[in-house]
This record gives sequence, C-alpha cells and structure tokens, in this order.
Amino acid sequence: MTDRDGAPDPEHPAPPAPGLVLTTPGGSSFLFDPGALCLELLTTGGPGDLSRFEALHRPSDLTDWLPRSRLRLPAGAVRITAEQLTDARTLRDALWRLATARAHGTTGADHAADHAALNGAAAHPPLVPQIGPDGTAAAPLPADGAQLVSTLARDAIALLTGPYADRIRECGAHNCRLLFVDTSRPGRRRWCSMERCGNRNKVRALRARRDSEDSAAGVVPAAGTAPTTGAVPAAGHRTFTS
Repeated sequence: MTDRDGAPDPEHPAPPAPGLVLTTPGGSSFLFDPGALCLELLTTGGPGDLSRFEALHRPSDLTDWLPRSRLRLPAGAVRITAEQLTDARTLRDALWRLATARAHGTTGADHAADHAALNGAAAHPPLVPQIGPDGTAAAPLPADGAQLVSTLARDAIALLTGPYADRIRECGAHNCRLLFVDTSRPGRRRWCSMERCGNRNKVRALRARRDSEDSAAGVVPAAGTAPTTGAVPAAGHRTFTS
C-alpha cells in the first residue's frame, strides 16, 4: 500500500503479486499467474508424458508448495501423509485432463472418472479460513492433507462450472503447455507469461520479419551465419513450464 503522497507505506506493505515464480532448466525465472489456485497445482507435474516433471515425491514437497501458492500458508501449516499426497497427485492429474479439454473447446464429458475424482475430494471438509489478532488472514490450524485436497478440488469445480470455464487457455507458444484462466476484461491473453513465452514469440516474429525483408532485398547471410527463420527455441526450454 502507499501513503497519501503515493510513497510505499512500510506499516502496510502491498500484498505479494499472485502467481508462482517458475525456473526454467536454463536457470532463468519468470512469474506465472494461472489465475486460479487449482491451476497453480498443475505446475508440480502431471499425467502421461508430463510425469517427467513430477515434483511431488514426498509429503514435504507439497508442504513446500504452500507458501508459493495463492494460499500463502507456512510450509508447516498443513500435515500431509503419504496417502494424502497420492490423493493430491490424483486430483492434479484429473484436473490436467479436464482443464486441457476445456482449453481445447470441449467440456470433458467423457472424463467420468476425473469428475468423480474431483467430487470425491471435494466431499471432505476444506481448509477453514481464520483471521488473526492483527486483522489479517491466519493459517487454518490445525489442518491436514485431506482438507487441502478438498480446498483444491472445490476451487477446480468452481472454475470448471463457473463463468470463466470458457476462458481456460493453453499457452500460445508451440512448445509450452501451461494452462491458465484468462480473467482479463478483453479476454485476449495468449501467453503463460509475457516475460517468457510472449517475449520469445516477439523475438521470433521480429527475426522472421527481418529474414523475409532480407530475402526480398536479395541479401545473402554472411558466411557461417544460419538463417533465423523457423529457429528452434533455446535448448533447455521445458515443455509445460516454459
């Protein structure tokens, strides 16, 4: 927050920007805001060929995800068992399939097992919101993994059945499968992140345009210089995490 003069107010700091900071194999980082809590879970891995990105190997991996998520809970705020971790992965994989179907223009009506997974998880009591002595949100203690999974499932159901269900998108980059919900007013968001895939697309488009102009002008690339048209993205670009 800011004071009357527009300067930052140290007593009332602005809340952190929503989203997670993702790191590419090349070591660069970018902020990815999928627009919904449940979609943040999809950055931890997924079904099928996405299993190579699996990040939830131990219960501690899921608790470590908590402060990075929209929940902003301390890592030790939720007790998670190995069985509950399995339930979280099952929910995540079901949501991957359902959200991808939505992004591709279908309702996922043929995913009965995935719908059952969401409904079953949501049937448990969710995390209970609390307010602290200072008037800010407090960790919902005590809490366990079943409550966390229920909260995620309920968020997923609200997204898939709500007004933004048709705004679920897959990143427009040809080699990025990150999913997000477009909550912008015009509904024209194309990229997981402008600072990652959006900028990379701009660079490729600029290079392609320059190559086209050079070709039209009869300019021959210098010896040892490869043309940039159709260039392959930099090595190490992960498929669904950009």
